[in-house]
Amino acid sequence: MFERIANSFALARSSWHVLLHNKKLVAFPIISGIACLIVLASFVTPMAILYANGTIKVDDNNHPPLWTWAVVFAFYFCNYFVIVFCNAALVSCALMRFNGQEPTLGDGFRAAGARLPQIIAWALVSATVGLLLKVIENAHEKVGEIVSMVLGTAWSVITYFVVPVLVVEKVGPFSAIGRSVQILRKAWGEALVGGFGLGLFKLLLVILGLLALVPGIVLLVLAAGAQPMLIAGFVALGIGVLILLLMCAAGSALDTIFLAALYQFAAFEKVPDGFSAESMRGAFQAKAA
Repeated sequence: MFERIANSFALARSSWHVLLHNKKLVAFPIISGIACLIVLASFVTPMAILYANGTIKVDDNNHPPLWTWAVVFAFYFCNYFVIVFCNAALVSCALMRFNGQEPTLGDGFRAAGARLPQIIAWALVSATVGLLLKVIENAHEKVGEIVSMVLGTAWSVITYFVVPVLVVEKVGPFSAIGRSVQILRKAWGEALVGGFGLGLFKLLLVILGLLALVPGIVLLVLAAGAQPMLIAGFVALGIGVLILLLMCAAGSALDTIFLAALYQFAAFEKVPDGFSAESMRGAFQAKAA
C-alpha cells in the first residue's frame, strides 16, 4: 500500500514537472472551454427564443417535441468534437515532449487535424451514447438516473485510452474502444494509482484558485459604498476568477499529460521523458504482485 501511494505522488509530480516545463499546454483546456461555451450559447440562445415565443411547446408530461432530440444530438456532437479535438492536440504535444521534441500549439492542432476523420467518427459515437444515456435518464426518473449514471461510468472507464489510441494508432472508433480495453487491462491499477496523486494536486490547485478570490471579496465587503474600494474589489475579484479558471485548466492538462504518459508506457513499454522509470515500472510491478 505504501509503495502504491509513493508511486502515486511520483507520477503526479512527474506530470506536474512536464506541465511546468511546457506551460503552453494549459492553452488547450482553455481553448476547449471557450469553444464549448460558444457551442453552448449557439444552441441555448435560439432554443430559448423558440421556447419564449411559443414555437417549442411541452406536452402534459412536460416533454418537449421529438425533434428537439435531434438538436440535443447535434449539441452533443459539436461539444464532443471540440473536447476530443483539443484533447487530441494536447495528447499529441505531450507525446512529442515525451520523445524529446519541443512542440508548439500549432504542432498539436496540426496533429489533431491529421486525425480529423477519426475524431469526427468518435464524436458521432460519443454523441450517440450521450443521447441514449439522456433518454434512459429521462425515461424513469430516479431509476433512469441511476442506470444512466452506472452505464455512463462504465463507458468512461472502457474508453479511457481512446483519445491517445486515435492519435497514435489512427484506427476507427470501435477498434479504438477495443484497444482501450486491452490497454486498460494492463494499466488499470496505474490509472487508479496516478489518479489518487493527481487528485490531490488538482485539489491543491483549486484551493489556491479559491484563495485568489479572497482579496476581492474582502475589499467588496469592506467597501461600504466607497467607489474606489468597490472598483478595486471588482478588479481583484476578476483577477481571482481568472486565476481560479487557470488552476482548473492546469488540472485538466495534468490529467491529459498523465493519460498520454500512461498510454505510452502501457502500449509500448517506453518510459516518457520527464517520468521516472522506477516509478512507472514500480507501479506496474505493484499491481502484478
